[in-house]
Amino acid sequence: MKQEGSNTTTVTEFLLLELSDQFELQMLYFVLFLLIYLIALTGNLLLIMIVAVDRHLHTPMYLFLANLSILDIFFISVTIPKSINVSLTQIRSISFSGCMSQIFWGVNFASAELALLTVMAYDRYIAICFPLQYHVIMNKMKCAGMIAGCWISSTIYAMLHAMNIIFLPFCGPNNVDQLFCDIPQILKLACADTFGNETAVFACGIVFGLIFCSSIIVSYAHIFSAVQKIPSSHSRYKVFSTCLPHLIVFSLFLFTGMFTHMKRSSGSSISKELLAALLYSVVSPIANPVIYSLRNKEIRKALEKFMNKVIFNQHVLTTK
Repeated sequence: MKQEGSNTTTVTEFLLLELSDQFELQMLYFVLFLLIYLIALTGNLLLIMIVAVDRHLHTPMYLFLANLSILDIFFISVTIPKSINVSLTQIRSISFSGCMSQIFWGVNFASAELALLTVMAYDRYIAICFPLQYHVIMNKMKCAGMIAGCWISSTIYAMLHAMNIIFLPFCGPNNVDQLFCDIPQILKLACADTFGNETAVFACGIVFGLIFCSSIIVSYAHIFSAVQKIPSSHSRYKVFSTCLPHLIVFSLFLFTGMFTHMKRSSGSSISKELLAALLYSVVSPIANPVIYSLRNKEIRKALEKFMNKVIFNQHVLTTK
């Protein structure tokens, strides 16, 4: 829909990408997106609940994990529900304000997640390299400050990106070649020279990407160096098996995010952009509960304890 002005036409809504015009494929995409969303919600909500109810998990590491799950729920909720709706109803329109909201909250939660993953790497560095001083260094006030810093800084960062776009003129076309509103696709639709805007997005991505990457690399370099000094091969394997999946998910999340948000307007093929967007949107929210929960002995014990308690209470209720 377009709104006529005195000399220009202003776009009031955008049209998201139509994946297919065949009913069978539409239903397939609907089921796929719905399944992905439900898996992510279930895994992350379960992790949050376990950390909240088990007092033994009220430690810095699990506090970070619970916050990561909260971010994962918010992050996947920015894009996937709209994709579910588009697949089911074929209503592709999204208002201008809704599109700007997707950009703001998407960048906000994604950058907060990257910052929190970096903080978690630092937490593991302190726990492995300075185990005796861990509880002194990572006290509750410092942990709360780190978490607040992740949320506040990411909000400011997302606000700057949104302000970089929101005042641009849009006069058509309004077709977005993506499952959700992302910065490069929207910049392509602006009726103005966006070289400066693209450069700002690219520069911010490079700077903050280097900060996150270098921090993670330094933390894990110290961790791996310390692990090599551990005499027990079982202990070394335990640390490596925990760290490597974290590094893989962090790298995948960072680089697909950079590809999605930092590519130039000339961009690459739509299929590559769609694949990167899907990986960026769903891998982290689904993989994080698996990596940080099912591979964690304390979380598994807490989950088993919680499930036994639920089953026992249900059994008691049914026998009354």
